[in-house]
Amino acid sequence: MIKPWLAAARLRTLPLSISGIIVGCSLANFSTDFLKDTALVQFPKFEKSYLIFILSILTTVGFQVLSNFANDYGDGIRGTDDDREGEQRMVASGIISPKQMKNAMIITAIITLLLALLVIYVAFGSENFRYSVLFLFLGITSIIAAVKYTVGKSAYGYSGLGDVFVFLFFGWLSVIGSYFLYTKSLNFDIFLPATAVGLLSTAVLNLNNMRDRIKDKSHGKNTLVVKIGSQTAKIYHYILIIGAFAMTLWYTLRNYHSPTQFIVFIAFIPLVMNMIVVGKNIILKELDPELKKVALSTFLYSILFAIFN
Repeated sequence: MIKPWLAAARLRTLPLSISGIIVGCSLANFSTDFLKDTALVQFPKFEKSYLIFILSILTTVGFQVLSNFANDYGDGIRGTDDDREGEQRMVASGIISPKQMKNAMIITAIITLLLALLVIYVAFGSENFRYSVLFLFLGITSIIAAVKYTVGKSAYGYSGLGDVFVFLFFGWLSVIGSYFLYTKSLNFDIFLPATAVGLLSTAVLNLNNMRDRIKDKSHGKNTLVVKIGSQTAKIYHYILIIGAFAMTLWYTLRNYHSPTQFIVFIAFIPLVMNMIVVGKNIILKELDPELKKVALSTFLYSILFAIFN
């Protein structure tokens, strides 16, 4: 019975969800601190840095799984996932009942909130109460956003606001939030890669909505693609990827120290190929493999950024 739950969790989306955490921690020089603090005399500091990174990853995975469960539930009970393109949905297919999925959402939300509380405590302790309250608020907001994407009468995924929330939560909150856990400070430069990750994450959602445009429209799911049409959605897709490239280039030039920093742009090679495929696309279901391509390219981007920047 575990296989349907793994399918509902949509494991292929997890690399994308942790990309922002990897970038944010690398911006905070996590890798450098991790190696530097392996000295036995500094073990407590090393342990704390390690815990923040691991707990941030686990918390983000929790948010993503919750969002996937909620999406499966919300679209399933609305009938939006009936005869959908791409991978099968569990509630719509009847493999998992709405009640079972709702219970799974509650359990996942509780576990994720506990993980969020733990990373907040490790990062801020009792000395930074205001920061703890702020991040607790952000954690609760993230849980609500994960559920409200397709659940409820005011589900924002049905009114074309999904792109905004994906950009904010996968980009800015993920990158800048994880950076702040370490540094307890902000600067302009971190907004550039945070914006890049947010734009690439939004590009994945845009591809998903382009693939599902006809069925979404027939079920009253007014995504941004439904509102602007397929041709404009293609232009929008180009803007998202080119924008991510521009933000990365801007950051690299502002923080240049070695030619190896440009290795991160290797991640854009499959993205350029994706733009070509999207431009020529006529059969919507053929966009399904492109979701994986852009998601994994974003993950590759985060790894290369962490290593070479």
